[in-house]
Amino acid sequence: MSIGDSQRRTGGRSGRNKERGKSWQIRAPYIHRKIGTFNILDEEGLSLIEHNADLLLQEIGMEFVDDPEILDIFHQAGCDVTNTRVRFDEGMCRKLIQATAPSSFTQHARNPINNVVIGGDNTVLCPSWGPPFVSDLEKGRRYATLDDFQNLVKLHHSLEHLHHSGGVVCEPVDLPANKRHLDMLYSHIRYSDRAFMGAFIGEERATDAIAMARIIFGEQFVADNPVLYCVSNTNAPLVLDANMSGSLKTYARANQPVACTPWTLAGAMSPCTVAGTMTQVLAETMACLALVQLINPGAPCLMGSFASTMSMQTGAPTFGTPEAGKMVLASGQLARRLGVPLHTVGTLSASKLADSQSAQEGSWGLIMSMLAGANMINHATGWLEGGLVTSFEKTMIDADLCGKVANLFSGIDLSEEGFALDAIREVGPGAHFLGSSHTQAHFRDAFYSSTSSDNNSFEQWQIDGSLSAEERAHKQWVLALANYQDPGLDPAIDEELREYIRIRKNSMPDMNYF
Repeated sequence: MSIGDSQRRTGGRSGRNKERGKSWQIRAPYIHRKIGTFNILDEEGLSLIEHNADLLLQEIGMEFVDDPEILDIFHQAGCDVTNTRVRFDEGMCRKLIQATAPSSFTQHARNPINNVVIGGDNTVLCPSWGPPFVSDLEKGRRYATLDDFQNLVKLHHSLEHLHHSGGVVCEPVDLPANKRHLDMLYSHIRYSDRAFMGAFIGEERATDAIAMARIIFGEQFVADNPVLYCVSNTNAPLVLDANMSGSLKTYARANQPVACTPWTLAGAMSPCTVAGTMTQVLAETMACLALVQLINPGAPCLMGSFASTMSMQTGAPTFGTPEAGKMVLASGQLARRLGVPLHTVGTLSASKLADSQSAQEGSWGLIMSMLAGANMINHATGWLEGGLVTSFEKTMIDADLCGKVANLFSGIDLSEEGFALDAIREVGPGAHFLGSSHTQAHFRDAFYSSTSSDNNSFEQWQIDGSLSAEERAHKQWVLALANYQDPGLDPAIDEELREYIRIRKNSMPDMNYF
């Protein structure tokens, strides 16, 4: 079945999308940044980190555990393989990456207006990933369920300033661990028509994601185009386990993007210095990116960096710190030198509530990632409690922050309308612009209109219920879900997906090992 077949079944996708997407005409599918990146390192600093990363790969190497096929791939490429340790000649990984890895690519959504370009001056914002808990003001903090997962997918689909449906937006623990990926993938496909992530843990789950994508897009379309997105996390320091290498090689062979992402908390999983952490991050990333290119030269891949800090008093992870900002800025420069897109993280917070701490930490993280030139930002909305919780209220507050950031990075309008010389001539000295024709023409869109702030008088705020930002956000997400517009799904594709899921679930017993 091809993508063309699915279009013909229902009289043409373009016609359906035109009707379905009328309210989305002003929504940009991703951010095209018109503000330059911020370089925290000079040439000498970058060269030192790159040199030391090569030293790590040459002298210490990296462990690739429980995956003999990966070890054989490296051996055939000329690496020094001893047991599960792989060592690389100086500059080998960089050469492999720069020879064939693309600098940008398009991830296709089932609705083409939602395709995202990953690379260059573009940034794609994705929601929270991975928390086993959800929270909201009505039901409190609780283990997440499939119903929560589906509501989050619907909510994200409705948010103007998110660009991607994401992956494990929460962990539906009411389903068996070895089967829930099927329901999560189906939920992304059924309740949103944006691009989405595949299943990450292990070859088998990755294979399911690719099979389901082929049902939607057609086998040849998937072979020729990125339609999924995988994040392969290292076990820092310097280890990649079989679950991650299994999904990495499955997606790479299918020509689907892999973000090779060290997950590091400086002081525990990497040195307690920015330079030391970035050296380790670059070494781990280059080893995994080189593996992608050895498996399938030209396969899309990204340098990933999830690097933050920890409390040296308690060992708890900390976010929104100056050091975390330095790390992501350095990651951006290193990724540009490698010639691959950058995957990183956004509004991370250790706060337990959608409060001032979460706002400060989240704002810091998102803005630093934007200034780093990040091309894919995961956890742009909703993330609380160090990644244990997806908050419905914080999702709405963060979505507003995403809108502000998008507006900032659109730059300054230098068009004739932007300069407004005719308006200045019309008003002249000593008058005001409130009634000018230029103001009347632009008053609706002249300034970004915050969805989370209250700018009314104290008296009006009291009349409206004296609501906090979190309470206003609660009302907003409830309303957004009530107004959710189902993007629809071709009934034949829906039936085929459900049958695939039924067969796969019946093929294995329920298990809950993680």
